Amino acid sequence: MKKICIVVVLFLAGCVSVPENITPVDNFSLERYLGKWYEIARLDHSFERGLSSVSAEYSLRPDGGVRVINRGYSQKEKKWKEIEGRGYFVDRKNAGFLKVSFFGPFYGSYVVFDLDRDHYSYSLVCGPDKSYLWILARAPQLDEGVKKRLVDKAAALGFDTTKLIYVSHDK
Repeated sequence: MKKICIVVVLFLAGCVSVPENITPVDNFSLERYLGKWYEIARLDHSFERGLSSVSAEYSLRPDGGVRVINRGYSQKEKKWKEIEGRGYFVDRKNAGFLKVSFFGPFYGSYVVFDLDRDHYSYSLVCGPDKSYLWILARAPQLDEGVKKRLVDKAAALGFDTTKLIYVSHDK
């Protein structure tokens, strides 16, 4: 039993980490980040596979954390899918590094490592390793120049941007 607990603790700790050579943004303002974000591009994962018109809405929870509502349309099933999660800062409240859970006690990293500092109109987010990557924006489309800069930055940091899925927002 002790060995199982150690393995579980090590597994959970590994899910809330920052990938090598990635630095969360400083001077992060949660209040400015709250609201609706549209997924512009992502690396594929089973929990979002086949979804279009994907968005995330962030709001404050009564316990000081962040309420996360992820929503997307499944063309195959002809219906909207939605899941609610919760997030909390990992280190400091002014760093773009949170842990987010959609499944009970299991948390994963949410690392904001690029952000429009002036208007909070786009962000570049990863998970605990470089197989998780999202480009988010406040509108369903993002300026091509900004999108290219974010993709180029992610590629330079070791993300496989050739596998990005560009999300349609037609629903």
